[in-house]
Formats: sequence, structure tokens, C-alpha cells
Amino acid sequence: MSNLIDIQLQIEKLQKQATQIKAKQFHKTVSEIREKMAAFGITVKDLQVPSGAKAKTAVSRKTAKSTTKKITGVAVAAKYRGPEGQSWSGRGLTPRWLKTLLDGGQTKEEFLIKS
Repeated sequence: MSNLIDIQLQIEKLQKQATQIKAKQFHKTVSEIREKMAAFGITVKDLQVPSGAKAKTAVSRKTAKSTTKKITGVAVAAKYRGPEGQSWSGRGLTPRWLKTLLDGGQTKEEFLIKS
């Protein structure tokens, strides 16, 4: 098995190799970017984000999320009516008035609005 010194030497050697590979790929990548910029007429100014503006990539994520928002505030017809005129649509938590009546032995069906 290798000892700590051997491993550290391997790490150092690999880091040097990584630096050399990165330098070679850097120049190649820059030339590819320049070619594409020339082909599309893109300038350095086009790539800069104006001060105070947000990046478009962050906006696109938020836009995708906002299209799936739930619609709130839509009125739903009452499904149950209490003895004192209370009403409940049957959605969400059971209201106190109905819970009290159910605890007293009555059933939901007794308060169902029949149309």
C-alpha cells in the first residue's frame, strides 16, 4: 500500500497534468467561442449584463414555476349547511360548527344540501 507521501506526490503530478490539459482546452474553447460570435454577430457588449439587471437564466426558471401556480380565490358552492345558516363547501378542514355536531353523534349527510 502507498503511504501518505506517495499519495501526495501522485496528487501533485495529477494536478500538473490537469493544469496542462486545461490550458490546451482553454485555447481551443476560446477559438470556438470566437468563431460562433463571429458567425452570429455577437459582441462582448451583448454578453455583458447591464448593472441592476438580472440574468435571464434565473428569470426563465421562475417563469416556468409561475405557470403552474394554483388558482386561488375561486368560489365553490356550499355542500353542507348548518342549523344556524352556516355553510361549508366540503373542502379543507372541517369547520368547528360541523365538528361539534359530528362529535354529538350526527352525520355529515344530515347537513348535506340537496338540490
